[in-house]
Amino acid sequence: MWRFAVTLSRRCLLPARMSIRLIETEAPPPVSDSALTRPPLPLITSRDLRYKPRYAESRQAWLCNMDTVEEEKLGLIDLHPSVFAVMPRMDIIWHNYNWQKKYRFVDFKVEYTRAEMPGGGRKPWRQKGTGRARHGSIRSPIFLGGGKAHGKRGPITKFFMLPLSARVNGLINTLTCKYTQDDLVIVDSLEIPSDDPKFIEDLIEHRKWGVSVLFINDIDLMPRNITLATDKMESVTLMPYYGLNVYSMLKYDTLVLTLEALNKIEERLLFNLHRADIQQPKFMQAMINQSVPINSD
Repeated sequence: MWRFAVTLSRRCLLPARMSIRLIETEAPPPVSDSALTRPPLPLITSRDLRYKPRYAESRQAWLCNMDTVEEEKLGLIDLHPSVFAVMPRMDIIWHNYNWQKKYRFVDFKVEYTRAEMPGGGRKPWRQKGTGRARHGSIRSPIFLGGGKAHGKRGPITKFFMLPLSARVNGLINTLTCKYTQDDLVIVDSLEIPSDDPKFIEDLIEHRKWGVSVLFINDIDLMPRNITLATDKMESVTLMPYYGLNVYSMLKYDTLVLTLEALNKIEERLLFNLHRADIQQPKFMQAMINQSVPINSD
């Protein structure tokens, strides 16, 4: 691109002389299509917060973009204080972490009894006259290399069901910790302009999101570009909002939520937080058992 530059003579008494030069300038950077369709800044997103406490103030977070490597703040959004501003309790978070860690583990180890051990059919020595104790097989549990009397008989699981109130409070406490530690990011969408993994790597490095990132979308059908870009990246995971859990939030450094996913997460947590039967686990278990169809096929 070229532009004209006009210079005037320094001598004020003489007639003014004008000279015209052509100066080469840099072309402006291309503008993405999403930036053209984006509303003008600043964008203040107002949200209707249900069950808002009377004496608690709403928290605020920036709404950012995902279509450029450089972070662009699109506006401020309000966060519900009952979800992102509670007093963190490490015991509730630990109970949720321990519950998820145990139901993921299944012990398949099987230890043989003396009847299942190979060998040991004959009597090791005669019954009397040797001065030693009486034995009938070297595969007895008191022999080294023998069978096990009360060994493991897998598969064994230590699964137990955590109460609904503990699960709901575990998610709320973990979200509060993520927000307090500035590890919670709210974006408008997960649409990125390229499916190149280099783009998402540069974006994570430029915004200092840490080693691992967990992206939460409002639906389980993720955008095409970010799916292809993060397919081979082990430190980046895409997850729908209904799969959000305490174990994954603790595992990844940064939690990235879309605005729609934030609305649905808050809606479900507030519903379960204010339901009348949340403190009645026996009643909840009975309702779950009644809801299972008899003929599932």
